[in-house]
Amino acid sequence: MLKKFFTLICALWLPFAASAAEIDKTQPYQMMTGVAEVAFNRLKAEQGAIKKDPNQLKVIVEEELMPYVNYKYAALKVLGPNARGAKKADVLQFMQSFRAYLIASYAQVLTQYTDQELAFEPEKAVDASKSITSVKVDIVDAPRPNIKLEFKLRKDKRTGEWQVFDMVAEGISLLSSKQSEWSGKLRQEGILSVAKDLDALAAQPIRFEGKQ
Repeated sequence: MLKKFFTLICALWLPFAASAAEIDKTQPYQMMTGVAEVAFNRLKAEQGAIKKDPNQLKVIVEEELMPYVNYKYAALKVLGPNARGAKKADVLQFMQSFRAYLIASYAQVLTQYTDQELAFEPEKAVDASKSITSVKVDIVDAPRPNIKLEFKLRKDKRTGEWQVFDMVAEGISLLSSKQSEWSGKLRQEGILSVAKDLDALAAQPIRFEGKQ
């Protein structure tokens, strides 16, 4: 179930990019469509290198997706009340481990890339007074039904720039699923124990599975 969830989510993330220098982070809709264009192009161009070394997908995720992901805010959302009273160093370590885990998870899901198309919802006005917005996308995977996805974005009030902090696939939130999965261990064994698990998962090599 979780693997399928990641597959749905990343089938969408992989189409994102157009040179970080050219993408305007102050416009959430344009940012998302621009990242999609760049990432798709790079995935297509590097298929030969990726087939020889699937870990190249980690490089693509690091360079093309992570600049647009607010992993620190996402990590704090996953920690929830467990972050209160915790050592700052432990929380920072969890953030870095969570970031590495996201990179590896996205990279693994991108092995499922089969040139799917994305259909973004029409651009809508963003309320300047709000710091949270969303962009909806359908993954066109004919002849199967479209997969409905929604990216949640948060605005940095200091810079006015937006970043993704959560992804919802068919109504299932990535952050909510991780909160449920890790909440017990966070309470019982602490932040560093979960961070260690995330580091171990992140260190696993990327492998192609099943049909290409």
